[in-house]
Amino acid sequence: MKAVQIIARGQCAFVDAPKPRLQPGSAIVKTLRLALCGSDVRHIHYLPDHRYPSPVGETGHEMVGIVEAIDPANGQVKPGDAVLCLAPDHRAMQEYYRAPIDRLLPIAPGTPLEHAVQAQQFGTVLFAAKFLPDLLGKTVAVIGQGSAGLWFNVALQRRNAAKIIALDLKAYRLAYSKTYGATHTLHNADIPTADALRAINGGELPDVVIEAAGEEESIRLAIEITRENGFVLYFGVPRFEMMNFPIFDFFWKSLTARSNVGTIQEPNHASTRQALQWISDGTVDVAPMITHTFKFEDVIEAYELHRIQDEGAVKIVIDMEN
Repeated sequence: MKAVQIIARGQCAFVDAPKPRLQPGSAIVKTLRLALCGSDVRHIHYLPDHRYPSPVGETGHEMVGIVEAIDPANGQVKPGDAVLCLAPDHRAMQEYYRAPIDRLLPIAPGTPLEHAVQAQQFGTVLFAAKFLPDLLGKTVAVIGQGSAGLWFNVALQRRNAAKIIALDLKAYRLAYSKTYGATHTLHNADIPTADALRAINGGELPDVVIEAAGEEESIRLAIEITRENGFVLYFGVPRFEMMNFPIFDFFWKSLTARSNVGTIQEPNHASTRQALQWISDGTVDVAPMITHTFKFEDVIEAYELHRIQDEGAVKIVIDMEN
């Protein structure tokens, strides 16, 4: 089968690899669609030196496909079923993928595959939102309006936040923000961000700030723009191991902060199943954020577009069928 492999930092190549064999407790899934994520950029460009070259299939983890074989037979999933396949090892950028049976979530008939694949990231956002404080009547700022930030707008709206202020350095991304639940947008490329937020929020900084970009500047910005005794959620995957952190500002404001990973360990993948249901039944419309589709043979070009965030890119889908 054909697969992608990171052969050196910043360099991906197509390789021939053996098709995975069925093992007890697993299924072989024929890959049909993948979606790119900020963590893919980290894998290609920013892992520690000893991680290169990577295993075959890296990097890809937002994946849907068709079950080809399964062992043992499973009441929920059978050969021929379309599934969302959870691949936290990031090794799904290949024509076939072997997955544990409990990481296969059935896709409702009629759901477009390019829509269903978005449930993986949406699920991680819904899971992270469970760890936020009570948002009723609160102002929340979301730094970064890529797909993760847009999904946070959705989640915050359902958590009854009074104001959802979407921030991004790229104006074109903010055009999607209100569609997904933001009440205000802020293009903070060349302005004092804290002052602009106070102007929106009656002179006060936000109660809660969600960092959904993973950049060093945005991680520090989250501290600057959160009110005293506020809450910061770090969700964007950092592209570095160490950074300078404004610890005194954090300390002096008496902030609470947490990061969030671990959706894959959630019992019964409850948040991801919820995300898949909302996409399948039309509760949320994923179509607007899917801005680009690439053939598998062009995935290396797609990786680079995702890295530079150009050409109006928000969510990029890889189509393995065409």
